[in-house]
Amino acid sequence: MVKGANVGLTALSENVGSVVVGLGWSSATGEGDADVSVLLLDGDGKVRSDDDFCFYNNPVAGGGSVQLLGKTPTADGSEDRISFDLDAVPQEVDKVVVAASRYGGSRFGELHDLRLTLADGAGDSLVRFAVEEADEVSAMIFGELYRRSGEWKFRAVGQGYASGLAGLATDYGVDIDDDAAEEAQEPEQEPEQAQEPGQEPGQEPAEAEAPPQPAAPAARVPAQATGARADDAPTAPATAPAPAPDPVAAPKPARRPRTAKKKVTLPRTVRKSLADNESWRSARLFPVSALKSDRERETRATSVVLAVMAQVPEFGRRLTAGFGAPAGRMETYTEVTLPHGESPRRPDGVVRVERAGKLWTALVETKTNGNALKPDQVQAYMDIAARRGYEAVITLSNDVALEGSPLVDVRIDGRRKHKVALWHLSWAEVVHQAQMLIRHEGVGNAVHAWLLQELLHYLQHENSGCHGFQNMGAAWVPVRRGIDDETLCQGDARALEVIENWERLVRQVCLRLGGELGQKVLPVQRTRRGSDPRARRTELADHLCEQGRLNAEIRIEGTPGVLAITADLRTGKLRTSIEIPSAEPGYPLSRVKRLIRRLAEAPADLHIETLVDGEGTGPRGTLERLRPEPADIVPKDGAQITGFRLSLFKGMGNGRGSAETGFIRSVDEAVDRFHAQVVAHVEAPARRSRSEEPTG
Repeated sequence: MVKGANVGLTALSENVGSVVVGLGWSSATGEGDADVSVLLLDGDGKVRSDDDFCFYNNPVAGGGSVQLLGKTPTADGSEDRISFDLDAVPQEVDKVVVAASRYGGSRFGELHDLRLTLADGAGDSLVRFAVEEADEVSAMIFGELYRRSGEWKFRAVGQGYASGLAGLATDYGVDIDDDAAEEAQEPEQEPEQAQEPGQEPGQEPAEAEAPPQPAAPAARVPAQATGARADDAPTAPATAPAPAPDPVAAPKPARRPRTAKKKVTLPRTVRKSLADNESWRSARLFPVSALKSDRERETRATSVVLAVMAQVPEFGRRLTAGFGAPAGRMETYTEVTLPHGESPRRPDGVVRVERAGKLWTALVETKTNGNALKPDQVQAYMDIAARRGYEAVITLSNDVALEGSPLVDVRIDGRRKHKVALWHLSWAEVVHQAQMLIRHEGVGNAVHAWLLQELLHYLQHENSGCHGFQNMGAAWVPVRRGIDDETLCQGDARALEVIENWERLVRQVCLRLGGELGQKVLPVQRTRRGSDPRARRTELADHLCEQGRLNAEIRIEGTPGVLAITADLRTGKLRTSIEIPSAEPGYPLSRVKRLIRRLAEAPADLHIETLVDGEGTGPRGTLERLRPEPADIVPKDGAQITGFRLSLFKGMGNGRGSAETGFIRSVDEAVDRFHAQVVAHVEAPARRSRSEEPTG
């Protein structure tokens, strides 16, 4: 689509009761990012209340009809996805605005390939809109979903705001919460400003709009949501000059974040046990001691997860929203018998969601303990779902799905009018979503918190069989031997299998670390825009054959650089490293001393390398040697220091699994050690997490 164009959704697909919108971008460094937000507007073009402003601190709006799903890996890196249950959007809402904003003085002109995609409930892509000429704006309206004559339409907007999300939100009736200043962490002062909302961005001239009405009461949201920082103060849209501040206005005190209903999370400290001794075991809702066979593991794991999904709405919604399920009353069932020719089939589970009298149904096929999905089983469930008018089939196993490399190939009968979507969940993703809720974001009440805690205990127990990706595959040992004796040739299919499993392992590392930290952790894929993921993996497989190394990068929200992982199969060494910029003022020796002081708790065998301007590298040494002699890594030729590379090395496991001597466990341990002992101590002071930023 081009800027300003609009289209009716029913003209594109029959399955638009629920849609998923994706916002994506890329940057030269791979580190540029933005925050997604959604505004629900009434007939006056204003939000009705703060519940209609959906952002990272309020990820669900419109009674659950709109939900931010977070980032999803794609061939170009990642994209933020938003789920819309259009059938459930409140009738008072006439328009839904999809926007994004940058913070800390960053602008959209620094990003490339700004784009919006829209997919129907079956996952089929319907719309793609590329935003051009973003320039020096820090907030951007990508598009709008709006009602016309009982039908939902989409309009490509591409409207920028130089004043950031604060200016955009003000135009739609959103204000900044300025009460309870005494609770703010860091008081700041800013002059009071008056602003007249401009004409509604992206207004469609060809269709009649409602006559102007008195403005609705302004909703109140935290300053941190609107990105109100010292360099991003609320002024006016990019299309209008900013009004001058009132010189006599009294400065406002700092603002505190909006305090929503209190949520329950796990306590930071565990209360002392009343048990006589450590051999006493706590009673568990989901016991694991009696599990003896794979069939028992599959049956119990399915029942446990589906039961908690139905009882904890926040958890159930997180797992199904990305699959096109609406936000509504959820019921789950296990081992339901369904007719299929002469032999009825019994899928492991069924998920049904009811909203406004309509049903969304998905069949569930589960595998545990590393067992592979069976194509004939999944194909049978796809056929049953198509005949019965169900919306999806969900597979759940230890494996991790990759874009462009499906776990199961199924045949789709193009003659069928009804489409069925095939989705996959990894047990690692289920654990990740439970961790994010119970340890970081919280749930509605204490009972839900306890249920999630019991679920986590069950899934993470060694007997459950729900341990995520745990096997590098049959090609792992032959490839390592081929690299050792230099007989592995480019084009070998076994090298491609190792590359795919390496990518699965890295994605799982991101899920696990993100769940523990409560932060976004995503793999970085430095590829050309629009490149085929299968071609990218083939190229990496050729590099593996030539160099004998596996490489990956992951980005952890709030850290100053990208964490790099290198597995050298020739030497049997794992290297974890990070490059941190050195933009601090002062003499070179002063910068080095400050770095070493920040690394006071880091391991003595940490390698530090000086990065200098231009070609080549600077001096290097271990932290043990540099503590008494920090001047040893100051360039002797006076070269300008641009940063430092910090690295740790460890031996890697030989086995293809996750046992004590396995490769997968050695990667997990290397990343955990490097983050805890190095990365956590070098986080840039100016790039604090959003929860630590001063508001106002």
